[in-house]
Amino acid sequence: MTKEKYPAKSHARSVSAHLFRLSSNFFGTTSPLFLLASPRTKYWPFCDQTQPFRQNRNFYYLTGCNLPDCYLTYDVADEKLILYLPEVDNDDVVWSGLPMSLDEAKAAFDVDDVRYAPQLIDELSTIASRIVFTVEDLSVEHELVVSAVNSKNISLKTADPLFLEALEEARLIKDEYELRLMRKASLISDNSHHKVMSTLLFSSNETHIHAEFVYHSLRAGSKNQSYDPICCSGRSCSTLHYVKNDENLKGRQLVLLDAGAEWNNYASDVTRTFPISGVWTTEARQIYDLVLLMQRECCKRVAPGVNWEELHLLAHKILINGFLEIGIFRKEFTSEQILESRISAAFLPHGLGHTLGMDTHDTGGRANYSDPDPLFRYLRIRRSLEAGMVVTVEPGCYFSPFVTDEWKTKECWKIVDESVLDLYWDVGGVRIEDDVLVTVDGYENFTKITKDPEEISKIIIGNEIN
Repeated sequence: MTKEKYPAKSHARSVSAHLFRLSSNFFGTTSPLFLLASPRTKYWPFCDQTQPFRQNRNFYYLTGCNLPDCYLTYDVADEKLILYLPEVDNDDVVWSGLPMSLDEAKAAFDVDDVRYAPQLIDELSTIASRIVFTVEDLSVEHELVVSAVNSKNISLKTADPLFLEALEEARLIKDEYELRLMRKASLISDNSHHKVMSTLLFSSNETHIHAEFVYHSLRAGSKNQSYDPICCSGRSCSTLHYVKNDENLKGRQLVLLDAGAEWNNYASDVTRTFPISGVWTTEARQIYDLVLLMQRECCKRVAPGVNWEELHLLAHKILINGFLEIGIFRKEFTSEQILESRISAAFLPHGLGHTLGMDTHDTGGRANYSDPDPLFRYLRIRRSLEAGMVVTVEPGCYFSPFVTDEWKTKECWKIVDESVLDLYWDVGGVRIEDDVLVTVDGYENFTKITKDPEEISKIIIGNEIN
């Protein structure tokens, strides 16, 4: 049976359709050509060791090819997609083996033809009066290509905003092939998160958690993580993008693990928070239950047409009501007054989530990081949801003096009862994150690893429910 190919040609047609929608009168009588390059093989300075390779996501979207030193062209007029491979280097073959042949590449990829890269130079030299769109500046590493473009009357548009937006909008809506890859990535992440929980009592350092997650992901065939795992504990759980991953767990309440395996360049992004001993302290359980309520209420409202900013506001409203009940916010203030003051941003400084795809923070979110409103400044999605989008739903609650110290200088800090707040510093922070597909009639949650606090405790302690 013929193996299904990554749908590169349909992706190219989608980009083309978005480009013409954005600029219907831009091209006149000519049709554009897309020209993209995969990253060149690079060596570390003063060393013969190559740097880790990560494919250009836009290049992969239009080819399904994960090789370096390649090019693609897509002629919008005849919908012809051509992949150009590097020529065979006999010296390199001695050390690294035979590369993929032209015939093998044509059988593997959804393209019209496969040629060697020098042929691209000749072909570009014959194109006149064409607009050529590319993404990156090719002039530094691809001088021969740029020279060929400049030798004729060819308009090379590098990082053109219209072309970039067309790529982003096309990549935003996932087809079924892409969704299968993302479900697979999520399945691997589920298992790796479970393994971390089930071995937690044997871990004494954040590094052990990091190693456990990566080990089980690698065993499942995921050679790369979607991002560097965030493995924090205790008060460090209040650091949103923690990178140390090397502190001892002794004497701390919680672990926050934000980690996602990658599958064929497609990401998963999952966060779970759990007690190091398997037993929740009163304060940790209060905050966990609050974040879980935020997460569940936001998840179940995901559907086409729903405005993401409204879901983000819902998360803040639930946090505010929870803090009023706990006593961190003084009860003489109404929830409406507290929301208007924006003090909740001192405890939930980030956005509710982001788009997910080949990049962890994927395309099409339309963020506005210059927004003066602290409640929305770091919100990565500023649009209504559409069927085919994959988003993360990841509310959190954090107790970070690096955030609250700034808010203490504001008038609205009077809303906070510091005598109650002092009970929660050791909780550090809680975040719960799932990967969610917007479907035509609602949503599908890719993330299956439990977030029930009682089940989590049983997994850690060893009395797991089958």
